[in-house]
Amino acid sequence: MDKNPTKATIANTRRRSVTVDEQLNAPKGLRPVLTRRSSDRFGRFTESVARAMGTPWFLIGLTVFAVAWMTYNTFAPNTVRFDSADIGFTALTLILSLQASYAAPLILLAQNRQDDRDRVAMEQDRQRSERNLADTEYLAREVVALRLAIKDVATKDFIRSELRALLDEIDAAKNSDDKP
Repeated sequence: MDKNPTKATIANTRRRSVTVDEQLNAPKGLRPVLTRRSSDRFGRFTESVARAMGTPWFLIGLTVFAVAWMTYNTFAPNTVRFDSADIGFTALTLILSLQASYAAPLILLAQNRQDDRDRVAMEQDRQRSERNLADTEYLAREVVALRLAIKDVATKDFIRSELRALLDEIDAAKNSDDKP
């Protein structure tokens, strides 16, 4: 067999490297979404596992499984037992350890996803609070401006007092004209 690469192999290598380079040079929105979807699918899977493990039904089921295992391997005839009570149900211990070794990282992954969602929600809440604060400050400035503008506007009481003063002046002038 010839150790030199054939033209087809070189072409395939070039094609693959060009595809990888194009993927890395392309904006995120144009890159293939296979990896993003698979990680999201795995994330949803971890959340469903964590959600299922946090239910009473899971605990009840696990308890029933362990009790059934121990009951069978304690009271069944010696020829059909597959885990001995004499050595502490080693197979059951291994199964439960294996389940725990997978459950812990899956639960942590689900918690990390929830933390990311909480962080995004907190950031959105913070931005919304900043906008509300800015809007409130703007409205407060507008109210102050209106109060200052209204201070210069004649009020009903002010107009009445001015009219009374004018009427008093007119009456006084009339009375002084009537007295020759």
